[in-house]
Amino acid sequence: MNGRLKLHLKANERIYINGAVLRVDRKVAIELLNDVVFLLEGHVMQQEEATTPLRQLYFVVQSMLIEPKAEPLARQIYEQHHKGLIAAYRNQDVLEGLIVVKQNIERGKVFEALKRIRSLFSIEDEIMGNVAPDASIGKAVA
Repeated sequence: MNGRLKLHLKANERIYINGAVLRVDRKVAIELLNDVVFLLEGHVMQQEEATTPLRQLYFVVQSMLIEPKAEPLARQIYEQHHKGLIAAYRNQDVLEGLIVVKQNIERGKVFEALKRIRSLFSIEDEIMGNVAPDASIGKAVA
């Protein structure tokens, strides 16, 4: 993050900032004045929600943000999982997305990597048959 950023939080909403979990007791605006790593509660995936390969990748990458002390281990798991996904998927949109994710991780832009992974969920759902298939979506080899 560069410069100032103002966040508006609702009562009882949580935010993860540099590994700390903060919960506000009322509606509040927070202005971040310097570079920090943060994740809003709405973007946090619970472990039980990591039910598909891309959601599992998201969970691992989010761990790199939420738990800075565990970042080296999370990065190792990410590397292994990412390689497996590149080998397994045949869908060009997913493969291109995974390349962008890797580039973001290598540049230290973990939040951008999370956004890119989230953008692939709907494609993965179609591939896995969780929604009505679209003829333009390729198949995955699991």
